[in-house]
Amino acid sequence: MSEPLSRLFRERGPIRTIGVVGMGYVGIPSAVLFADLPRVSRVFGFQRSSQSSGYKIAMLNRGENPLRGEEPSLSTVLRHVVEAGKFTCTPDFSKVSGCDAVTIAIQTPFRNPKDLEPDLTPLLEGIRNVGKNLAPGSLVVIESTITPGTTTGIAREILEEESGLVAGAEFGLAHAPERVMVGRLIRNIREHDRVVGGIDDASTERATELYSPLLTKGRIIPMTATAAEVEKTAENTFRDLQIAAANQLALYCEAMGVNFYDVREGIDSLREEGVTRAVLWPGAGVGGHCLTKDTYHLERGVKVLGRDLEWPKGERSLYLSARAINDFMPEHMFHLTCSGLERVGKTVSGSKIAILGWAFISDTDDARNTPSEGYRELALSAGGEIEVHDPWVEKYPGVEISADLDGVIRGADAVAIFTSHREYRSLDPAAMKRLAGVVHPVIVDGRNIVDPDLFISQGWVYKGIGRGDKNGHEMKEL
Repeated sequence: MSEPLSRLFRERGPIRTIGVVGMGYVGIPSAVLFADLPRVSRVFGFQRSSQSSGYKIAMLNRGENPLRGEEPSLSTVLRHVVEAGKFTCTPDFSKVSGCDAVTIAIQTPFRNPKDLEPDLTPLLEGIRNVGKNLAPGSLVVIESTITPGTTTGIAREILEEESGLVAGAEFGLAHAPERVMVGRLIRNIREHDRVVGGIDDASTERATELYSPLLTKGRIIPMTATAAEVEKTAENTFRDLQIAAANQLALYCEAMGVNFYDVREGIDSLREEGVTRAVLWPGAGVGGHCLTKDTYHLERGVKVLGRDLEWPKGERSLYLSARAINDFMPEHMFHLTCSGLERVGKTVSGSKIAILGWAFISDTDDARNTPSEGYRELALSAGGEIEVHDPWVEKYPGVEISADLDGVIRGADAVAIFTSHREYRSLDPAAMKRLAGVVHPVIVDGRNIVDPDLFISQGWVYKGIGRGDKNGHEMKEL
């Protein structure tokens, strides 16, 4: 253990003042939960006063949650800590100097996955702002998902350069990746195990001190900083791989004329000690900030750390193939739409298509990397008239989103369901058909949430992911 750093931590005392950089889906719930701890006296949420997200500062300081969608208890806890004077959102990074610990949760997207080069500009700017104001004895924890080697590499270099301090001797540095999903942010932070990886034992121990009080069920899993980076990227890569396996099987089932969901039930039934065949669900595409890019961070880690990789000659990465399958699903939705329209003598060109769902996950407003966007671009390029409905997403750059479901469906030749919002789980095929005003409208179900037989009985042309048993159904003449 680094004795000089351990001594500085002891002299500084318990962690009572915390800074959280990045007021998004990770930073906001983390900050309010830290502030709700009895042992913590103050939490600063650091947010740039930018045109795109500066509005969050005033909202948070009024105790208002800027995140739409269902987030149980988040708004309640936020109001409580603001009223108690324990949480403040600010663009003033000079307050970092008074923090015992600072966490950083800023997105790390890829400019172009093909060259494995991420856009770390916002993250590095946040790290630089922290470094400029860092005091001896502080702890810095990066929560953003990052390429393995980043914490001990460029992050450490910037912090040392800007602060004039030495990591591992004068300040602590660790990686403790977030493990949350929109719609269950508070619960995930409290109940999921927390991976904590410091650049040395003292940093790991101090980071453990920071996160342990947040956990109600989870445990701390200590490891090195680089191992923590690999764990997080691999965690999401494996989930992406599992989804791709389900999507590929769904495509097989469509081609062979069988029902994926019957097959899945049979596979999932094989359970005994040491045996499981659990299969995830297929769908219209994978969205969000994490799964769409974390595979690339994992792949890039080998390159960044300069290791030789032994690999079967000529074989592509299994993980990158999985990414390609999941990226293909919106295109497959488009092909299903074309096929459905073709059955009634129409093409996408000149047809109105209603997209139901712009958020990538149900009952939230999170539309980051939404699969609906790729589908919309394909349909527009083919000459379609596209309207989008989403009950949660209000705005999206370059896309008009309506909250009027009937208005979006009215006059539609085809309806494509991309999100399993609760509002879409009880759609009335007869009422929808009257709104569409066509003899045989097309329904393309990307989330398996409508009853195919019910829609077919009302004269709809049905197409669904994995529904080989129904996609070639006989037309119901009314």
